[in-house]
Amino acid sequence: MKLYYAETMNPRKACALAKYLGSPVEYIRVDLGKGEQSKPDFLALNPNGKVPLLVDGDLRLWESTAIMAHLAVKAGSDLWPREPAQQVEVLRWLSWDIAHFSRHGGTLYFENRIKPFLGLGEPNPAAVEEASKFYTRFAAVLNAHLADRSYLVGDSLSIADFGVGVLLPWAKESHLPLEGFAHIARWHERMMDIPAWRDPFPAPVSKAA
Repeated sequence: MKLYYAETMNPRKACALAKYLGSPVEYIRVDLGKGEQSKPDFLALNPNGKVPLLVDGDLRLWESTAIMAHLAVKAGSDLWPREPAQQVEVLRWLSWDIAHFSRHGGTLYFENRIKPFLGLGEPNPAAVEEASKFYTRFAAVLNAHLADRSYLVGDSLSIADFGVGVLLPWAKESHLPLEGFAHIARWHERMMDIPAWRDPFPAPVSKAA
């Protein structure tokens, strides 16, 4: 298997999970600054021109949540639950994250971390204000859910935790408004005890075509 990645938000999910599982993948770093994601050879694999991308035999799989599920299933890991009801719960939280939590957190991540990094100018105050308002709203939902549990689904770690928590390691740089959400902080401290979560990205071994 080949996992195409960059040291950014969505590839973090796939890389952290692959490292946690010890998946037999070749990591291929895509240099976004040089536009490698837009080269014809890469677009032939993923017409979206995005990372992460997993190539597993004839399978060309994009979207980080789908890649996480595929890696967990292939490894026979309980990170993808075996009970259908638990699978639905994992899908619920991953869908909620994409539609709400990381959607607005991603705006803050882009405005406060990515724009300065790429020299794209100052953060847009209106975008930051709106994203902060919505992020705080949905962080309250997550915080309440985590009040009496250690993980998002059931009693153990799942790919939902890897997905929903993706921006928390960059909370400070992204200016995520997480003050007062003690249960989120406790949950992420538990995630930070996982070496693959703390340090998900490999040293580059090859480059995209």
